[in-house]
Formats: sequence, C-alpha cells, structure tokens
Amino acid sequence: MSNCSTTWVGKYLIKPLCPLFKPSFGKLFRIEVYGRENIPEGPYIVASNHRSHLDPPVLNYAFPEPLIFLAKEELFKPPLGWLIRHMRAVPVRRGSGDVDTLEMTLEFLRNGCAVCIFPEGTRAKPGEFLRPKPGVGLLAVKSGVPVVPVLIEGTDKVFPRGAKFPKPGAPIRVFIGEPKSYANYEDNLKGYRKVALEIMESIKSLALPRPS
Repeated sequence: MSNCSTTWVGKYLIKPLCPLFKPSFGKLFRIEVYGRENIPEGPYIVASNHRSHLDPPVLNYAFPEPLIFLAKEELFKPPLGWLIRHMRAVPVRRGSGDVDTLEMTLEFLRNGCAVCIFPEGTRAKPGEFLRPKPGVGLLAVKSGVPVVPVLIEGTDKVFPRGAKFPKPGAPIRVFIGEPKSYANYEDNLKGYRKVALEIMESIKSLALPRPS
C-alpha cells in the first residue's frame, strides 16, 4: 500500500513507529483479534461498528497496514486534530453530501489502500447498533472492492462516552468477518441504502452467540 497518501509526519514518524508500539498497545488494552485470515490482499473497505473514540487505534492494531479513516470534521480541531490529520484520516462533513471526500476516498481505493468507515456515522450506545448511512454503500458499489465487516466489543467499557481518558481493564475483542463485494448492486441511492443495510447486518451477525 505504498501509493497511499499521507503527510510527512505520518510517513516518516508515525508509520515507522506503529510496529514498535503495536505489541505494547495490544497488551495494555488486552486486545484479542479473531478472523485475521479473512483480511484480503489489495484494496478493501473495513466497515465496523462504532462505540468509542478508542475504536480507530484498536482497528489499526488488528489490521496489518495503517487504515485510512473517514472521520467527522469536528475531530480535526486542535489539539487532537493535529494527530488525527497525520494518521491517515479524511474529514467528513456530516449532514451534507460531501462529494469531494467520497471522490478522495475512491481514489485511495484505486491506489490500493485500505479504507475504514463507520457505517453508523457516530458512536452508538453500549450494546446498540444504529441505522447505517448510505455512504458506505456508495463506496462499496462504486469501488467494487471487498468490504470487510468488523465487530468491536469492549471499547465502550474501556473508553466510554464522556470519559476524558481510557481506563484499561476490560478486554477488547475484534471480530473480522468474511469480505464481500457489492460491485453488481444498483449504482443509485436505493442500491446504496440496500448495501449499507446488508453490511450492517453482516456486522451485527458477528455479535451472535458463539460456542464456548
């Protein structure tokens, strides 16, 4: 994924340091990852549920290469915004058709990058799922790349809404599902909504009771 655009700080400082900190990060937050064998080669879209600000770094721990995240524009304000901007994040204006962002994201996928989007658009309450936005469906249909459904459990306990800092203790589990392409679906708003709902159902299915 060498064609993935990033800032100078991200390319020469943050990315080289990531592999060094990954093991410690995983141990600190007791992260368990299941289904890494489902991660495809080449470009793909990671579609994950979202319940905590801790979700993006946890996903970067779970996947082999740093992901490009679509993040709400409000997060790019200083001081946190400086770090986010250098960590392969693309600002999204919520509540509007952000055509420029979608085009930029499609270009990343054409360049072989892995992009992560939270279909719900914002953090859900513990144990809940929100109705997905059609944006993930648009990207899936227009790009034709595989979509990898992901379920994250436990980040809402370690770093709940309203908390200023995470408190490691409860385990965090990441479940990576089988990828699926949606290239043959209708290339219109109706098709995007249908795909978004299917992707969200794929994420939810990873939360079904599992054999002990």
